[in-house]
Amino acid sequence: MYVGRDMAELTMTPKTEWTEKELAYFHHLFQQISPYLSAEGVTIHREIVEEIMSRDGLTSLEAEWTSGTRPHFD
Repeated sequence: MYVGRDMAELTMTPKTEWTEKELAYFHHLFQQISPYLSAEGVTIHREIVEEIMSRDGLTSLEAEWTSGTRPHFD
């Protein structure tokens, strides 16, 4: 379960100030609901992806042999 700032708070915060866990969680969330997103939702998702790319991906959330095969952001 995600424990952190909700989207209402994050919309008032620049993407550059989001944590990697917030970016990863909301990127995954938007991927899951992409067929139902409005134009505004698509724009927000694109901005999240651009921020992830500007940080060279989510390197601190990579899975390792000690933490399983995929990263957990919650």
